[in-house]
Amino acid sequence: MKIKEKEFDAIVDQLRSIADQLGATVRFEKGDFKGGYCILKSNKVIVINKLANSQRRAVILATALRELGVEDVYLPPKLREVIQEMGDAT
Repeated sequence: MKIKEKEFDAIVDQLRSIADQLGATVRFEKGDFKGGYCILKSNKVIVINKLANSQRRAVILATALRELGVEDVYLPPKLREVIQEMGDAT
């Protein structure tokens, strides 16, 4: 799947919305890390480096959503494909 650079911001927003539906909090923090999914005091959290570009943010979110499990959630086919392909890119 070919995604244009300007489309990544919209994809990140859509992926954040799905994370909210799954009960996960998405946080953008500064630090020396890439980011990913974790459980913090029984809360689902996806942490993303604040300095990451939109494409990297989308990859981190897609990977985290695959870990959370999106099989039982309705997703538009294009977004499901994005999660599948980007989740493999890590």
